[in-house]
Amino acid sequence: MSEHHHHNQMEHEHGEHPPTMDHAARSHHGAGTKASWRTAASATLHCLTGCAIGEVLGLVISTALGRTTGPSVAVAVVLAFFFGYLLTLLPLRKAGVGWGSAIKLALAADTVSIIVMEIVDNGVMIAIPGAMAATLTSALFWGSLALSLLVAFLVTTPINKWIIGRGKGHAVVHAYHH
Repeated sequence: MSEHHHHNQMEHEHGEHPPTMDHAARSHHGAGTKASWRTAASATLHCLTGCAIGEVLGLVISTALGRTTGPSVAVAVVLAFFFGYLLTLLPLRKAGVGWGSAIKLALAADTVSIIVMEIVDNGVMIAIPGAMAATLTSALFWGSLALSLLVAFLVTTPINKWIIGRGKGHAVVHAYHH
């Protein structure tokens, strides 16, 4: 751990202000440097995990209850945001970040990524004929859901690469992932 990062961590642990988004990004990526595809894919996979938990749970609940497309998508989106943010909040809290700062960091890190994923994966599900009406025991339901999440990952990764390269998005929480 660099002395600079250790100093920031010490300030944070002793109740002083957490590093700013730009500062946290610079301490790891350097100002104005490009993010690697590996970093972008890792950030996207992290975000996709939370989204997938919410999507699967939301669509399973909605399908089991016989909900129509609109309410099904609404439940899936709400749960995707909940679990997407939760998977960022838990490590931040474990690192000693206070609730207020952790929530702000999670919102800054994941909001754009989750929005893009939700538009893409729900769009794919809706576009596949019969996918939203398929039963939970149907290969159409699970195949469509898997395809929608794969497409969401492929669309969101380059967006995250660009955002991280600008010191934003997942770059704001990367300093706490050690």
